[in-house]
Amino acid sequence: MDLVIANGENSAHGAGISATSARDLFDAGVDVITGGNHTWHRREARTFLEEETRVIRPLNYPRGTPGRGAVAVRVGDIPVLVLNALGRLFMKPIDDPFQAVHGVLEASNGVAVIVVDFHAEATSEKRAMGFFLDGRVSLVVGTHTHVPTADAQILPRGTAYVTDLGMVGARHSVIGLDVPNAVAGFTSGLPSFAQPAVGPVEVNAVLVDVDPASGKATAITRLDYHVD
Repeated sequence: MDLVIANGENSAHGAGISATSARDLFDAGVDVITGGNHTWHRREARTFLEEETRVIRPLNYPRGTPGRGAVAVRVGDIPVLVLNALGRLFMKPIDDPFQAVHGVLEASNGVAVIVVDFHAEATSEKRAMGFFLDGRVSLVVGTHTHVPTADAQILPRGTAYVTDLGMVGARHSVIGLDVPNAVAGFTSGLPSFAQPAVGPVEVNAVLVDVDPASGKATAITRLDYHVD
């Protein structure tokens, strides 16, 4: 039995998430969509995140923010809790993600299989979150930088971990964006615009095996593909 989770915060043509881009991901086989700091790039997200429980946003936004930061789903007879949190280092100030996740876990009512998407810039903050949750959740997967890291591992107490999952986007790009436009943003001093690159696609993911009784991860494998 499988559960497919995808970070979709830039699924709407490289900027934000829309009802249409979320539906495309669900049609492709995704079960739960997580978000990040670009979740609100498109105004419609404020409405459809209230209506679509399978799309979650970081839980450490202030009280009253539309949507939800966690969702409980079932894989066959197995309950699974999926959480999304946002980092603070080099990011817009936000509530403490460590205490926010801790609070949800304290109220999780004994669910064994728990997945956390920690959307953060700093590798140190993501590593810290991994060890903070080691033995308490099944998987901590880092997102945000679009660059896959080579540290997929099972931590000492049984939590699978990777600092950054990577992306699904053009292989010859600047984190998925058109190269000339992105480079000009660094060399000209003028603002660049988020224009997705086209061409052969890079697909980054991890496959994690979890013991449903204990919630401990038994294996984590990087899946990196190039699609022409």
